[in-house]
Amino acid sequence: MLLRTFAFMKLQIWLWLIVCNVSMPLIGQEISEIDSTQSIAFQPQSKTAFKAGEWLKFRIHYGIFNASYATLELTEEVRDGQTIFHAKGVGRTTGFARWFFKVDDYYDSYFTKNDNRPLHFIRNINEGGYKKHLTIDFDHQRKQATVRDLKKKTAGTYDTDPHVQDLISFVYLLRNKLDVSTIKKGDFVVVNLFFDASNYAFKFKFLGRETIRTKFGTVNTLKFRPYVQSGRVFRSSESITLWVSSDGNKIPLRLQADLSVGSIIADLDEFKGLKNPFEIVVKK
Repeated sequence: MLLRTFAFMKLQIWLWLIVCNVSMPLIGQEISEIDSTQSIAFQPQSKTAFKAGEWLKFRIHYGIFNASYATLELTEEVRDGQTIFHAKGVGRTTGFARWFFKVDDYYDSYFTKNDNRPLHFIRNINEGGYKKHLTIDFDHQRKQATVRDLKKKTAGTYDTDPHVQDLISFVYLLRNKLDVSTIKKGDFVVVNLFFDASNYAFKFKFLGRETIRTKFGTVNTLKFRPYVQSGRVFRSSESITLWVSSDGNKIPLRLQADLSVGSIIADLDEFKGLKNPFEIVVKK
């Protein structure tokens, strides 16, 4: 059972991305499955949800094991004479789990400040000895993405869907442009993603508002259900639940994933540099 438990440590590869609302097991949903009357669009918000200097750390648990952590850090950089955002994501197994399955994942996303368009994406991973190092450059005028495999020394250019996002820029798009003042229980959100060399439609459902207890105190949240592919990993297509703060920051606070064997819980563990006050209902 112990060996089987740590076989799931590789789930950390995508889990820390789920903490930020997306991962490969979520991908592959068809937009046609969604009632268009229930699907909501993104709208610019008068108050931004993040700023340069924000840093988030998530602690991921599998049963009694403190399996791994994930961090997201946002900075500003100048690229081709334009000031843009640079988001860096890091995921690692820790402690006892690292003896059984070593994971070191690094993701970088460079995207525009005004409209959240991804420009350059890096995926550099080492998962139990499986290594991959890719870069993606987006050309939004031509609606194309150039993918370079730095290990295989290959490259290719692919067509992209409209308003495409990468796996990290998508997180910030949701936080900044999803109008939660008008969203209703049962509404769906759909985003076009580009990963490796393919386009995917990702959807999730708004389940309503809920107050939860965190290490920081009691917090009002927005509750979502990312839809996943059931089978080998997940118990069903509705196996994941995500809670996001309902304050001006819209930061992920908790995620629970019911797996074929056991479940994983990820919680916000530390933060700094938030753009807006972190609203706590009752202090711990």
